[in-house]
Amino acid sequence: METATTRPRAVRLRADATRNRERIVAAAREAIVELGPDVPLDEVARRAGVGNATLYRHFTDRTDLIRHVTLSVVARTVKRAEDALAQEPDAFTALRRFVFESADERIGALCSLLSDVFDRQDPAVVSQVEQMQRSINAIMERAQSAGQLRTDIAVGDLMAAVTQLTRPLPGTCCAGFDRFVRRHLQLFLDGLRAPARSVLTGEAATLEDLQARQP
Repeated sequence: METATTRPRAVRLRADATRNRERIVAAAREAIVELGPDVPLDEVARRAGVGNATLYRHFTDRTDLIRHVTLSVVARTVKRAEDALAQEPDAFTALRRFVFESADERIGALCSLLSDVFDRQDPAVVSQVEQMQRSINAIMERAQSAGQLRTDIAVGDLMAAVTQLTRPLPGTCCAGFDRFVRRHLQLFLDGLRAPARSVLTGEAATLEDLQARQP
């Protein structure tokens, strides 16, 4: 039975557990961007400043951790997209703001969605990814309607480029990589502006195209 004496301690323990969980998710997000979804969980625990036992107390295995990281990144990305659309009167400025802020949210962690260890039929993930697609679509369609964004691209094109440009190159040292990200994203955004200066090969990519497994 909880008493007035034990209650403050219980509250502190719950607060500590919440902070540990948040640190683990944040550390995993960074590690997945840098090292991919196969990053050792020991490395995640080290970055989070917790012991392995603490990590496993919150997440049963790698799949469980990746799921929570994905849900966190998607939710934060949706919020960024909705805020940019609501707060920026200029359509392309809203798109630019979203691209840079999604980079800050480590959207590159969503490459885990393509991993074999990921359950793509998870109802919570499917629902949030659909919401993310709607939010980004709204930004892009507004910019296209305003004649500011080329019309031969879709959400998949934007997401593929942004996730790739915000992840360190394979086999290279990650130190200092962030200093290149905003520069390269700006070059990418310049290429999105209408009127288009080139004709793209193939078809516009959707999120479904990115997630489709190869035969």
